[in-house]
Amino acid sequence: MQHSSTTADTASESSGQAPGESNWLERYFRIRDRGSTLRTEVLAGVATFLASMYIIVVNPAILSDAGIPFSAALSATVLISFMSSLAMGLYARNPILVAPGMGMNALFTYTLVQGAGLSWEVALGCVFWSGVLFATLAMFNVRKAIIEAIPASLRYAITCGIGLFITFIGLKNAGFIVGSDATLVSLGSMDPTLITFFVGMMATAIMVILRFNGALILGIALTTLLATPMGRMWGGDVMVEWSGLAAWPDFSAVMQVDIWGALKVAYLPFIFVMLFTNFFDALSCFMALSESADLKDEDGNPRNLKRSMTVDAFASMIAAPLGTSAAQTFIESGAGVAQGGRTGLVAVVIAVLFLPFLFLSPLLSLVPSIATAPALVLVGLFMLAPISKIDWTRYDEAFPAFLAIILMPLTYSITLGIAFGFLSFVMIKLFTGRIEAIKPAMWVSAALSVVMLVTTH
Repeated sequence: MQHSSTTADTASESSGQAPGESNWLERYFRIRDRGSTLRTEVLAGVATFLASMYIIVVNPAILSDAGIPFSAALSATVLISFMSSLAMGLYARNPILVAPGMGMNALFTYTLVQGAGLSWEVALGCVFWSGVLFATLAMFNVRKAIIEAIPASLRYAITCGIGLFITFIGLKNAGFIVGSDATLVSLGSMDPTLITFFVGMMATAIMVILRFNGALILGIALTTLLATPMGRMWGGDVMVEWSGLAAWPDFSAVMQVDIWGALKVAYLPFIFVMLFTNFFDALSCFMALSESADLKDEDGNPRNLKRSMTVDAFASMIAAPLGTSAAQTFIESGAGVAQGGRTGLVAVVIAVLFLPFLFLSPLLSLVPSIATAPALVLVGLFMLAPISKIDWTRYDEAFPAFLAIILMPLTYSITLGIAFGFLSFVMIKLFTGRIEAIKPAMWVSAALSVVMLVTTH
């Protein structure tokens, strides 16, 4: 017995795990079966958290433009990130972070609230119903029919268009781009604010290029430090003001969602766009991560895909009552996968790391808009990656994709970009004799686009 125990301990040590680790943690997550160790899984969770913790500051900054108090949006961001990532780890057992998504928060704030004039409570209702539909699709496993209906070129284009839109928001928030009567937009004044933003943006870009862990959050911290003398030593208004280190969480936005007020025919296109964007972002993320880290089942499909999509869908439903835009899978999960993370324990570690920030809203409220702007610009860059997958030599595919990409920033509306992308695709296929390329879901999408355009513009 003694010899057997020693052998087991030696094997555990050689795998990088503590002696006697063949406990419930090992059995539940199958850490060694996945070719990993406890230490690797923890470090992978830390890596993903550092790569994505910018969302703790950036999401409340965007949602506050919709009228949700910064501290309330921050509490909601942390709570949904904790709960949904924990579910992803324990239920779906995948090393994937789920948190309020970039793109979804921009759609919520700048299209639904500022663009269409919805109250943020009703907009949260739209988030809730899109989550209900997402959950229905996930439970009945109808992803294949949906995937085949929407052309790949439009899926890639929507991601790219949202990326350009987010970049445009970042540049606008920093005062780098301003309105102009003569040219619609122009470069802002070369004042200390703009210079501070530009230096912060370049520093963030350099850290990303050099592959610093947590480059975006480091860029936010650096730009905040650079902005601290503003209004004190030079520049106009004071941008960074100390209001304390910690405070009790602000739950003032919890259960403020107007579920029934969102059930209007005029709002159906908004619900559909949220559903579409969230569904395909989740699916694309799972597929990309499964390819890069071989997270596949015996049939070659992404591992535990149905469970993962179900977690993502219910995260969207829960996000609305908590007071934030929809949560979704984060492609930044690739940072942890690159560190060797292979099991749901990675997501559990990420969830735990989010929790302390529930009490740090006064500290995080120090961050001015010009400090989060560089992160928005870089996120836009990341989201442009699929543009190379569009076949630009096939104009019947390329033109609708181009229209979707370019109209999102130019109309300041994600919904309009998607609507005209769908409409142009259907019309081009119809009038060029390629009607067989139009799947039933695309006809429905085009019809919803017309309803949205007629009822909201």
